[in-house]
Amino acid sequence: MIVINIADIHGNALPISEMKEILSSADLVLLSGDITHFGGEKEASQIINQIRSYNPNILAVTGNCDTKEVDSYLERENIQIHGRYIEIEGVNIFGAGGSLPCPSPTPNVYTENEYNEIFDGSTEGIEENSPTIMVSHQPPINTLNDTISSGAHVGSITVRKFIENIEPLVCFTGHIHEAPGIDEIGVTKIVNPGPLGTGSYAYMEIRDKIEILEIRKF
Repeated sequence: MIVINIADIHGNALPISEMKEILSSADLVLLSGDITHFGGEKEASQIINQIRSYNPNILAVTGNCDTKEVDSYLERENIQIHGRYIEIEGVNIFGAGGSLPCPSPTPNVYTENEYNEIFDGSTEGIEENSPTIMVSHQPPINTLNDTISSGAHVGSITVRKFIENIEPLVCFTGHIHEAPGIDEIGVTKIVNPGPLGTGSYAYMEIRDKIEILEIRKF
């Protein structure tokens, strides 16, 4: 299965058309949040429909800059994996949207305790030791991917603990624009491809295990 992951689109549809051949070649497209920039259903549907014109197989979570209306839209389109999982070709894909509270107010935030409940719900029913992919807009704490320009770590303790306990193959994240790259927590790869506007995305080939995992430019 070829998986393409893109993050932090922020309503900018232009790069999507530049990726049409990349998106068309994938078995699955994963969006790890901030589909819009403080937008609702109208703005989200424009982005989703453009991606669908190249690939209909999309799963997504929202980011902190998406309104709750975007969550409702994703649910109606049956592509939402916030607080739930979907099995595709024997791989279970689950996630959580939003972020921890930010210095500037954003419309879609959760506490650490709320994240604990969301992740418990998202994995309920997954068979033990089955391959899993995690999508979390909020990165885990103490990785390359939650480090801001000052050097401080602003990730989630709960997200990290969940990764340590569940051991997904990979956690696709975003949110921290200045922290792209691939890191790891135990056996789990942590991937922030960087904002789509920078011309980057994550490419993965997966069977029972990860065959290829890279951040690429288009």
